[in-house]
Amino acid sequence: MVLKGFWNNKNVLITGHTGFKGSWLSLWLNSLGSKVYGYSLAPNTSPSLYHQLNLEKAIDSKIGDICDKKLMKKYINYCSPEIIFHLAAQPLVLSGYEETYNTWNTNVMGTVNLLETLRENQSECTVVVITTDKVYENLETGRFYSEKDRLGGKDPYSASKSGTELVVQSYRNIFHQEGQNVNVVSARAGNVIGGGDWAENRLIPDIIRALECERTVGVRNQNSIRPWQHVLEPLSGYLLLAQKVEDRSFLGDTLNFGPNDLDAKSVIDVVKAALKSWPGNYSLNPQENAPNEAGLLMLSIKNAQREIGWFPKWDFDKAIIRTMDWYKANNDNKDMLDFSFKQIKEYEDEY
Repeated sequence: MVLKGFWNNKNVLITGHTGFKGSWLSLWLNSLGSKVYGYSLAPNTSPSLYHQLNLEKAIDSKIGDICDKKLMKKYINYCSPEIIFHLAAQPLVLSGYEETYNTWNTNVMGTVNLLETLRENQSECTVVVITTDKVYENLETGRFYSEKDRLGGKDPYSASKSGTELVVQSYRNIFHQEGQNVNVVSARAGNVIGGGDWAENRLIPDIIRALECERTVGVRNQNSIRPWQHVLEPLSGYLLLAQKVEDRSFLGDTLNFGPNDLDAKSVIDVVKAALKSWPGNYSLNPQENAPNEAGLLMLSIKNAQREIGWFPKWDFDKAIIRTMDWYKANNDNKDMLDFSFKQIKEYEDEY
């Protein structure tokens, strides 16, 4: 259970706080009474959830690049975080092909910059580094990948996130050898959906853009299977993981956060479910010679269930409904800050 008493008045730094997951996490921590600090590039979409939720007025925000070690170090010295959630990244598979150098530099060296800063500062804190389900050497055999499976990655994004995991492993050993009280763990989440994602080349935002313009939804890879989950699911996992690391009841190094096994669904399942909530039409538009994207990927969450007592709450159908509810409310010009708070409260009440 995410404990409000634990988070109240905690100094928490979120890198990547202007992104989709970072904005939801900022809002949630703010509601728990944390002193939230954010370090990130400016939002790169318009609209952006960060601005829709007026987070610039709710938290202490610094616009900066994690590849700028000097600026990041200055901000960390300023906010003295007790807990850090490292979400800042280049997060898209297709963008990894277009911006390969930036993907590696941001995802790997950005993480090095953060952890080396903590090392130089002799900091005392817990760090949860967010990677992805795509860190595994995915052979697409139909098995559910667990934390001890081999790392890999054919595309630049996936490979760079595997590299991030190696950085985390290395620095965990460095901090232990040097006697520093920096506890570093990683969290690997599945494909996240939810209101407020406006990124290019992501399924739900692409569906929403088509529906808002009354266009037919184009579907690229209808049979690709992913571990879809509502954004509040992995975020609850990150929060609980940090709690367990802080109280020393979790002494491991990484955990998967994904849906229950039966909720790994195909792209066309997502499209059809979304169009039940917001009626529209779709067409199949497979792309020849498109960059490689995995056709099958599933996660085992048994260790998260056993070791920290984390379980997903919203099944596939509810995740889709709550996601589409958010976008329909936004399309109806509702107060999205209030609406988002209510979704968090609904999720919390299901503990």
